[in-house]
Amino acid sequence: MATSDSSSSPSCPGTDFADPNPSTDPDTSSDRVQSLLESLNLSQPSEVSDGSHTDFTGDDEDNDAVEEEEVAAANGNECEVEACSRPEHPVEMEAGEEPPSPTSSGYDGERGSSGGATSTYKADNASEGEIREDGDTAEQHEAAWMPGKRHVDEDDASISWRKRKKHFFILSNSGKPIYSRYGDEHKLAGFSATLQAIISFVENGGDRVNLVKAGKHQVVFLVKGPIYLVCISCTDETYEYLRGQLDLLYGQMILILTNSIDRCFEKNAKFDMAPLLGGTDAVFSSLLHSFTWNPATFLHAYTCLPLPYALRQATGTILQDVCASGVLFALLMCRHKVLSLAGAQKASLHPDDLLLLSNFVMSSESFRTSESFSPICLPRYNPQAFLHAYVHFFDGDTYVILLTTRSEAFHHLKDCRIRIEAVLLKSNILSTVQRSIAEGGLRVEDLPIDHLLRQKKSSTSNQRQDTDVSVGTGGPFGLWHFMYRSIYLDQYVSSEFSPPVTSHRQQKSLYRAYQKLYASMHDKELGPHKTQYRRDENYTLLCWVTPDFELYAAFDPLADKAMAIKICNQVCQRVKDVENEVFLQGASPFSW
Repeated sequence: MATSDSSSSPSCPGTDFADPNPSTDPDTSSDRVQSLLESLNLSQPSEVSDGSHTDFTGDDEDNDAVEEEEVAAANGNECEVEACSRPEHPVEMEAGEEPPSPTSSGYDGERGSSGGATSTYKADNASEGEIREDGDTAEQHEAAWMPGKRHVDEDDASISWRKRKKHFFILSNSGKPIYSRYGDEHKLAGFSATLQAIISFVENGGDRVNLVKAGKHQVVFLVKGPIYLVCISCTDETYEYLRGQLDLLYGQMILILTNSIDRCFEKNAKFDMAPLLGGTDAVFSSLLHSFTWNPATFLHAYTCLPLPYALRQATGTILQDVCASGVLFALLMCRHKVLSLAGAQKASLHPDDLLLLSNFVMSSESFRTSESFSPICLPRYNPQAFLHAYVHFFDGDTYVILLTTRSEAFHHLKDCRIRIEAVLLKSNILSTVQRSIAEGGLRVEDLPIDHLLRQKKSSTSNQRQDTDVSVGTGGPFGLWHFMYRSIYLDQYVSSEFSPPVTSHRQQKSLYRAYQKLYASMHDKELGPHKTQYRRDENYTLLCWVTPDFELYAAFDPLADKAMAIKICNQVCQRVKDVENEVFLQGASPFSW
């Protein structure tokens, strides 16, 4: 990873900057970093690490019941600086029965909500000081949430600003603010300069700061040449996932500007990049919102809208014909889900590029008003060069993206769009798409179970009928939710949310649990693992990883382990049965 040594910073009263000749005395260096951390008002640091690995000891309770998450200040807690660290995840590894591996890959269903149930799910309890309406479902939350800048009147002196649980910052190596999730960037110049001073001071000592732990807070740093990205969070998300979020945030910026922006900083170290990103607040806020709700941000896979196999094949055929005429990539999308896609020979599209591209299109209102031809950059495909994207919405949800390397190809791409639209109208695909949106994806309640499991379920119900536990809530044997990811196709499917996981807070909590489970399964120091079984007061989690797929399932906390394993077999079989409808079959694996 490229790093940049910064020696110039804007003058700001009350802000410490990096000493160009730092002391080699460890005690002096420690005091210096502690002094800079204190200026952030996160905590009173008592210890500075020399870069050795230290476990995260923050509170695991997630208190952000609203999307506009808050960063609360911790007082008098230990602070540690790590040069290369990753929090460990204590896990209980139990190798259950190994079900036969299905030959299918993952499917996708969109997150939904079934209303009307009274939940006993403990993660739904609102923490002290929260304002939340009872029965607030994720669908209601999504309908109320609007992309855009949040709380522009706040700055780092505002109590409300300091209470937000999760901040994101982009700044230059000279300390100039470029983007902030909350507040006005210009009012945060002093705060940005302090972040720059911490990074520069550690780099001047021949090291690199990746993570600062201050009580409940994690301060995650990512250095990309002259661009610094910082996340300050007191949620219970893992260090790996927070760093991955910064990677995606940087990728979204590169999609708009390309990383040739580095040359501007080479010519002028104090170059102000913020004006180049004017009008993109909705794009960034939409991406940050997706970190909570879109599994693609940590699974690194894309999802498809369920469609009849014949219709998906018809759209795939016309997209392939279009690519044969000189188009680099052709994508038919419904919101953030893929209907079909095709690429030129030997061209591959990374799932992260697909995520960033769809976020850019869906959060930019100008694309909806007329056909558009815009330069964009795919950071995983080629971060140095612009492609040209033709975008046209057929209705409020369905749109086509045609990518080319030729800046004069607008009229050719328009002709290609007309050919695609003719096929969609002839096959009545647009109405089928709307019907699929209304019906949703797979549901755990509809999961078929074999005869032996039905007998077992009946016996289990008789044994528990006198208890307070509700048997059959959600799917069979307490199955509440699942996600299935195909390794080969880089596609995933998740079931619709069902009772008792119905509220916005419950669903956010479950996704956070999936994120931590994914991180622990792929921990390079402790793994990789094949199976993992976890049980706590909120749910039972079971993860199963094979060379073909990954399965993540959530059950009732009192679910029987042996039956949970057997139900996971049934889930895999169900996915295999419907794979032609929910997967883009024949898609070549993406290049990593």
